[in-house]
Amino acid sequence: MSELKVLFATSEMAPLIKTGGLADVSGALPAALRALGVDVRVLLPGYTPVLAQMSQHEVVATFDDLPGFPPARLLVGDTATDVPLLVLDCPELYQRAGGPYQDTGGHDWADNARRFALLSRVAAILASGESPLPWRVDILHCNDWQTGLAPAHLNLWHSGTPSVMTIHNMAFQGVFSAHTLEDLHLPPSSFGIDGVEYYGNLSFLKAGLYYADHITTVSPNYANEIQYEALGFGLQGLLTQRSEDLTGILNGIDTEEWNPADDDYLAKTYSTARMTGKAANKQALQQRMGLSVDADVPLLGVISRFTYQKGLDLLLEIAPRLVELPVQLVMLGSGEAGMQDAARALAVRYPGRIAAHIGYSEALSHQIEAGADMFVMPSRFEPCGLNQLYSQRYGTPPIVHATGGLADSVTDCTAETLKDGSASGFVFSGMTADNLYATILRAVGVYRDEKQWKALRKNCMGKDFSWQRSAEAYIDVYRKVLER
Repeated sequence: MSELKVLFATSEMAPLIKTGGLADVSGALPAALRALGVDVRVLLPGYTPVLAQMSQHEVVATFDDLPGFPPARLLVGDTATDVPLLVLDCPELYQRAGGPYQDTGGHDWADNARRFALLSRVAAILASGESPLPWRVDILHCNDWQTGLAPAHLNLWHSGTPSVMTIHNMAFQGVFSAHTLEDLHLPPSSFGIDGVEYYGNLSFLKAGLYYADHITTVSPNYANEIQYEALGFGLQGLLTQRSEDLTGILNGIDTEEWNPADDDYLAKTYSTARMTGKAANKQALQQRMGLSVDADVPLLGVISRFTYQKGLDLLLEIAPRLVELPVQLVMLGSGEAGMQDAARALAVRYPGRIAAHIGYSEALSHQIEAGADMFVMPSRFEPCGLNQLYSQRYGTPPIVHATGGLADSVTDCTAETLKDGSASGFVFSGMTADNLYATILRAVGVYRDEKQWKALRKNCMGKDFSWQRSAEAYIDVYRKVLER
């Protein structure tokens, strides 16, 4: 088969614009695909920060007469990425203060349906025989609800090019009122259970899941979980019907950016061959965060959004019990005001033992991964997760809830898994504070056994979470779709 040509449509891409894990995937997966010989190009909205990072851009296409949309241009130019980038420039829809989805006050943009309908429409045009570009697409790869209408457009208006739809988080579906269908010039025939309709509304994600030729999501376990009511968010029936066309592929990580042997953020680099740097980073983290400098007390790290989904409420609840073990706790993140306030209050109540940094710091996130002895990630649901992967690469065994990608990527530490070399962390089932506490207590017990702890850390650092593995799995999906 000749070289695959893939158009990767996304609403965010690191390092140009980022709100979450979708940006990390969009920045890393296309690069990994290109390294394996796939001619992949990324389509991204021309947000103000994206345009600011482009140099010497060239207009390669214009879209002046799409019904319901303002004029737009397609730009190419140099950016801080290794993947060819197609930027959809539409000042009326994308050039504004705030983030990709919300204004500076944290409220969703009122015209989000129109903004991402344009992205989807242009993605479909570029993937069809009507593309103004000489480059012809074999596969359109869409990501999350923001590009969900693109497979619908390919089926309703165009033909020939197959599409793959990747779900990064089922909780976000792009649901808008029914009259939006007319505003976006979608045919009335598409508004039904066999189409874009979702409980009387229009769902961008439902459209993608119904019309795409294949569906992927970001871990094998999550692919199973979303076929049931608890995590299907109303679409479990459709996903069950399409289970033969649903594949879970665990995300990878950027092994150059996240590499303890070559990380400029660390007090001292280290590797499995020379682990002394791990202790030096623990001391540096304790000093930076105002914790008592003590090599013997286990230090638990947290980098997370402070939300119910992430299970931080359970950790905050048991924090007073944890300091009595004793352990230290350092938290980095932001989110719900009540949880932020609780984290700050714990830091005041237990100086030298608990520290909290509300906000985000790239440097501190690396320092926590390197300096903590264990990483706590008790998410109620987690499509894939990245920090548990970073933690293992940094020899910091994660403590996780058995859900989604956490269950797929962390092997519980038992006598048997230590013996066979597969142990890489601590996994608990049953989302309760007592279960989380018991698992942390079990982890501390292994930490006290120097031989077992060294073996566990070595297992963690020996695991392969590179994007090449994931990219190869996506190529398999592309080829199977084309063979059909």
